Amino acid sequence: AERWGLFVSFDLTPWMAILVVAFVTFCNRIAGPVLMSRIAISDRIERFLDAMAVSVVAALVASIIAQAGWREAAAVTICSVVMLPSQSAIWAIMAGICMAAAWSSINL
Repeated sequence: AERWGLFVSFDLTPWMAILVVAFVTFCNRIAGPVLMSRIAISDRIERFLDAMAVSVVAALVASIIAQAGWREAAAVTICSVVMLPSQSAIWAIMAGICMAAAWSSINL
């Protein structure tokens, strides 16, 4: 391509990084079920896994709130307020979306 006046740069570094991340992700996805099929799940392990799921969600929500603004914090608060008594994720998500939309429409 160089002799026709075209310079084509093809760097393999990003592609290698993508392949490595894809391979590691695939290995993690396979390792979970393989390991869990070989480990007897006691009550203690089950409580740990339940707590781990909640802590991951809490970390994601905290990260979103920290990076975003008051609108997102209000939407998450509304989601929590609706989720606790109703135990319905659908209603909580709808309430959070409505809060964020209302906030945006009045441009606070």
